[in-house]
Amino acid sequence: MRALITVGLSFVMAAAASAQPAVEEGSGPYPAIYEARADLPDQVVYRPRDLSKVGREQLGIYVFGNGGCGADGTASRNHLLEIASHGYLVIAPGRIPGPEPREAEAGGGPRPGQLTAQTRTEQLSQAIDWAQREAARPGSPFHGKVAADKVAASGWSCGGLQALSVAQEPRVRTAVIMNSGFFNEGANPISGVVSDKKLLNGLHGPILYVLGGKEDIAYANGTDDYARISAVPAALVNIPVGHGGTYMQPHGGLGAEVVAAWLDWQLKGDAAAGARFKGANCGYCSDKRLTIETKGLR
Repeated sequence: MRALITVGLSFVMAAAASAQPAVEEGSGPYPAIYEARADLPDQVVYRPRDLSKVGREQLGIYVFGNGGCGADGTASRNHLLEIASHGYLVIAPGRIPGPEPREAEAGGGPRPGQLTAQTRTEQLSQAIDWAQREAARPGSPFHGKVAADKVAASGWSCGGLQALSVAQEPRVRTAVIMNSGFFNEGANPISGVVSDKKLLNGLHGPILYVLGGKEDIAYANGTDDYARISAVPAALVNIPVGHGGTYMQPHGGLGAEVVAAWLDWQLKGDAAAGARFKGANCGYCSDKRLTIETKGLR
């Protein structure tokens, strides 16, 4: 029953977020937009509005599984626009809803017995394929502006399970798992999404968990994942806001701040960003807004 509540709440929150107007551009140096692209169907792309201003700083790639594995690629748009504004090419599966949302979006999520992911895990892999292809394709607006080897897989709740699967790929350098974690064996209620604790052994790059504190219904799953990880560096951040996170707060709230710092460290080698996570005097260690645990960070 707890698993059913977890998934249902993710769908409800994703649907509620999609009803809010898009007014954000992010707080980073590159005001961001989101768009649908004919060459990447059933995905939403977030990027700096003016790619000419990126200069020599190539964009890292951040693929993101939606809450509830829903088909609204804008459900977490404030979070995703914020990440894009810090110099990232961000891609979420799904579409931009029209004035009359599809039944699955308007209905507030699945009903018992209908827990089926609306997006596919392989869409995150396809998004990476597209981004790497566009980085190399002459004539593409992204040609030479995307760091094809700097890839992060992320996602919220059900989308975090998708990200954990995609993080097995060698080309993914880091994973960011938000309000999520693998279900215990035999407890996965979502058709079409893999949940297997054994996959934690396949991680090969640093991983960050961002949970919502003990009120987060994914708290037990995420903290259990973190406890099992020993082969790669890991961090566990708890922001006491519950399962809904801060995705649609202005500029994606504290969650987006933490994720942007992690990405800047892991994908761009920003030492100041890394100092927020590591060392006895790490910036987030004394931050009253959250708690943090780490292991193996170098």
